[in-house]
Amino acid sequence: MKKHVLSLLAASVLAVSASSAMAAGDAAAGKAKAATCAACHGADGISKVPMYPNLKSQKAAYIVKQLKAFKDGTRKDPTMNAMAKPLSDADMANLAAYYSSL
Repeated sequence: MKKHVLSLLAASVLAVSASSAMAAGDAAAGKAKAATCAACHGADGISKVPMYPNLKSQKAAYIVKQLKAFKDGTRKDPTMNAMAKPLSDADMANLAAYYSSL
């Protein structure tokens, strides 16, 4: 019984760590995808224009949340709604990983 419980616990830990790694995104892929973002948010994630927010060092979960809100239209901005629309969940996670790593 004890071995069974330990096996289940180990499997649960592995599953959680694997899903966390997937949710974390790939910063290198995000950097490649971020070329379009740089026009408004700056090449280094620091915008030169005050009306555009800085993305450098933002928390990844926050970036993903905002991109999803732009994509589904719950957050309204014509430019960002259009930019977020084609992004997949993986694209959003990758962009978030990149900007949060800066």
